[in-house]
Amino acid sequence: MQKAILITGCSSGIGLVTATDLKQRGYRVIATCRKAADIEMLQQKGFEVVRLDLDDSESIQQAATEVLTMTDGKLYALFNNGGYGVYGRLDTISRRQFEQQFSTNLFGAHELTQLLLPSMLKQGEGRIIQTSSVMGIISTPGRGLYAASKYALEAWSDALRLELYGSGIQVSLIEPGPISTAFSDNVNQTQSNSPVKNPPIAKRFTLPPEALIPIVRHALESPRAKIRYRVTLVTKAMAIFKRLLPDRLMDKILANKG
Repeated sequence: MQKAILITGCSSGIGLVTATDLKQRGYRVIATCRKAADIEMLQQKGFEVVRLDLDDSESIQQAATEVLTMTDGKLYALFNNGGYGVYGRLDTISRRQFEQQFSTNLFGAHELTQLLLPSMLKQGEGRIIQTSSVMGIISTPGRGLYAASKYALEAWSDALRLELYGSGIQVSLIEPGPISTAFSDNVNQTQSNSPVKNPPIAKRFTLPPEALIPIVRHALESPRAKIRYRVTLVTKAMAIFKRLLPDRLMDKILANKG
């Protein structure tokens, strides 16, 4: 029987690339996106598509119901990949922007998982994968809100993994780092006169979204999936530095003050 996987945020980048690979690999891929044009694009590519707005509880509930009906309650995996970034100094960010960032990047993933988890538990096996970020490890000027949402996603995922211990459902985090997707182009900048940009050196370590393909495959298919998958050299280095270096030295590095 085909294993069914629900992937959020499939309009481009990591979501689209991994959905395409898994479909070719024989999975029954149910792709989600928010915009009508993206739904049409995915349908033309042969995907089963469910409209989903992670910032809208009603949309999440409707999507979960639709997915459970489509799969007859037999969903094997959930890839919580959808999300976006709000960049800007913290003193330029409104409470509403704060709420929307967490609503999409964390609350939506929580609600969707909560609705789908009971059917997965009945099967006694499954995988839940989250797209985190290098910003789930470090926080830098201008990216504090986005980092906060990813730090929270990491903590939520750690608790979920422990709560599901022995259930047959494995939980993994993917921490990509710089990936050449449309993510940066779609960032909501709160300071249009001084937008937050990636440092030039980041280009040297940027990988294409296809770099995620073997990682997602491993998270889905290995008998013992990793808890964290650190993809780029930037992410791997930051994880080591954060663990080994004094906080004030890390501050100098991350503030780009040598």
